[in-house]
Amino acid sequence: MFENLSVKLQNIFSKLKAHGCLNEKQVEEALREVRLALLEADVNYKVVKDLILKIKDRAVGVEVTKSLTPAQQVIKIVNEELVSLMGDICSKITFASKSPTIFMLVGLQGSGKTTSTAKLAHYLSNMGKNPLLVAADIYRPAAIDQLESLSKELGVSFYSDRKSNRCDEISKAGIKQATSEGNDVVIVDTAGRLHIDDEMMDEIKKVKKAISPHQTFLVVDAMTGQDAVNIAVAFRDKLDFDGLILTKLDGDARGGAALSIKAVTGKPIKFVSLGEKIDSLQVFYPDRMANRILGMGDVLTLIEKAEKAINIEEAAALEEKIRKQEFTLGDFLAQMQQIKKMGSIDQVLGMLPKFPGMPKNALAGVDEKHMKRIEAIIKSMTLEERNNPKIINGSRRLRISKGSGTTSGDVNKLLKQFTETKKLMKKFSNFSSRAKMGKKVSPFF
Repeated sequence: MFENLSVKLQNIFSKLKAHGCLNEKQVEEALREVRLALLEADVNYKVVKDLILKIKDRAVGVEVTKSLTPAQQVIKIVNEELVSLMGDICSKITFASKSPTIFMLVGLQGSGKTTSTAKLAHYLSNMGKNPLLVAADIYRPAAIDQLESLSKELGVSFYSDRKSNRCDEISKAGIKQATSEGNDVVIVDTAGRLHIDDEMMDEIKKVKKAISPHQTFLVVDAMTGQDAVNIAVAFRDKLDFDGLILTKLDGDARGGAALSIKAVTGKPIKFVSLGEKIDSLQVFYPDRMANRILGMGDVLTLIEKAEKAINIEEAAALEEKIRKQEFTLGDFLAQMQQIKKMGSIDQVLGMLPKFPGMPKNALAGVDEKHMKRIEAIIKSMTLEERNNPKIINGSRRLRISKGSGTTSGDVNKLLKQFTETKKLMKKFSNFSSRAKMGKKVSPFF
């Protein structure tokens, strides 16, 4: 989502790095470009104005002019101010001392509220909680069906009352069921509208008064830019809420909502949704988001995803196979499938730091279609062929290509790449072994 803004900021800072020292004029020119980049990213103009003033006050002072690396010091200041803008620290959710903890989700139709209810349940289930979902959206029948279907998919409790037309009574009944059945968390999906009106707000106020939620989350669509900020302000003024869930952050939004909403509303972003999958809800870390915007990557989130997706024992066994040069196409397939659990390729690559001079399309050849094609080819092989690709002759290639919906050329390309990869692994394995033994290692292996 922040790709365009990130590229522009990196270009601005690259120009700064070309100067051994910086004067006030150079800093001001750079900040003028930063200001334009933020406005083009649909960041609230008042937020941009305040941000640039704060950065300027620090960037033209002794902190930068006396630094040995002034350009890096400016980047550090921008990073710190972006973190401050989005909330300084991660605002984690809290739980009641006495169960059940009640979470209420509010928002307009189309913001992803019902899906976010299920995603939050999945997140809490992974924390060891036992959630119950309450379908209190009586105006959109599909919302009840959708939430019920998602609850079955997740294997969590569900409550609805299709005969009732009282959202507050439905919510209270759901909490009563949770208490009797031992659910320690209740998540209430309230009714939304296409726009904010007094009737909608009065109804949500009644629900909130009836169930006294421990935390209320406003769900807003990041794709709507400054409209999301305006919606958040309206909900804050009429209803009040504890935090935000930003959806569709993986879409083609410019990033203005994520950068503006905390500064304008005073309410923290609690979660962000980065995809349609049920496990795409993530805790929002302002410092990690600032790093991604500035092209520094998000290695911590990448590590957390890897820890969840990758089996430690399997990883150790794979390391042993690589060391003994026994790595097969079957092992390669297993690794691909584990990487897929971490999210889309775009998401994973987006968490990697951007190196100076790296072309925008440097990793364009690595995409979901390419990986699916490789997966299909390997799955079309017999176990013997996966373990010993050297036996794959012309007729076998033809059979594999037909079975995978590819061409013999695609199969040849994969086999060649795999052979080259094994050679590279062998070199690194020898390099590592010799280094451990304390031998002098040649730069040419």
